[in-house]
Amino acid sequence: MEESPTEKRPQFGNRYLENADEVFKHNAWDNVQWDSEQENVAKAKVEQNSEIKLTEDYLRSLEENADKHWDAFYDVHQNRFFKDRHWLFTEFPELAPDNTSAPIRVHPNGENNPTEENQIQIRSNTKRLIFEIGCGVGNTIFPILQYSRDPNLFIYGGDFSSKAIEITKQNELYDTKRCEVFVLDATENEWKVPFEENSLDIIVLIFVLSAIDPIKMPTVINNAYKYLKPGGLVVFRDYGLYDLAQLRFKKGRCISDNFYARGDNTRVYFFKQEEITNLFKTAGFSEEQNLVDRRLQVNRGKMLTMYRVWIQGKYRKPL
Repeated sequence: MEESPTEKRPQFGNRYLENADEVFKHNAWDNVQWDSEQENVAKAKVEQNSEIKLTEDYLRSLEENADKHWDAFYDVHQNRFFKDRHWLFTEFPELAPDNTSAPIRVHPNGENNPTEENQIQIRSNTKRLIFEIGCGVGNTIFPILQYSRDPNLFIYGGDFSSKAIEITKQNELYDTKRCEVFVLDATENEWKVPFEENSLDIIVLIFVLSAIDPIKMPTVINNAYKYLKPGGLVVFRDYGLYDLAQLRFKKGRCISDNFYARGDNTRVYFFKQEEITNLFKTAGFSEEQNLVDRRLQVNRGKMLTMYRVWIQGKYRKPL
């Protein structure tokens, strides 16, 4: 399984499986296409694990104690569960436009990529504000601070879990001159935040919306629109329909269609592309990107293949 010294490993975001016999050559492959048989098998698994729905009392407890469940999660895992997202700059170069080390991601032909004139223009003398909704323990904030040396960049982060915020502030990379984190329930109609409406350049929404009750998702997106400046951008990435994580659920964990409770009582939703389009466009955003990122991850030691499905998008507030 070792690569020879003469072989050049393809960069992250640009690894394509052209020969099925080479599937175990790398740990991951990008833009993997599914055939109808694989789609049907996935659909059958979801139908099976959705047969039994959780009781109303249990669902009420999940909602009322959602913050406690996330506090318990971070109390157990601290900052060890999620890895820092160094892949961010391949998918969303707008987050650190002064970082030139990330490879350029090539998406499948025909996907909705932003045009050059739509890119955010960075001026060295202009304050640039980024806000991450659901910042967790800083796995997005700290890589941005490491890769971008823009002296005018300031990053805000809000999270539902007070424990996560506490852990973030204890990190040696936490610098109050460059970032600020705080507890925020993003599903509330009125946000209590340390910045003004129409002030943010970028809002980061990565693997967060899926943890929220679908009924409350429009509130989050509407508030994002309110606080972005005209021309500002939301970068979005989350779980897609038939992702491996959805197919692994057992019977008895389903809340509603494509919405589940994990064993630790945190929740997760699996999106269709059109749902994301509708959420953002209804709030007033224009769509610059909405694509299904199908990745094949490989356990070369156990000779296992694992299919991941994510939805990725970029949404801009009109000028």
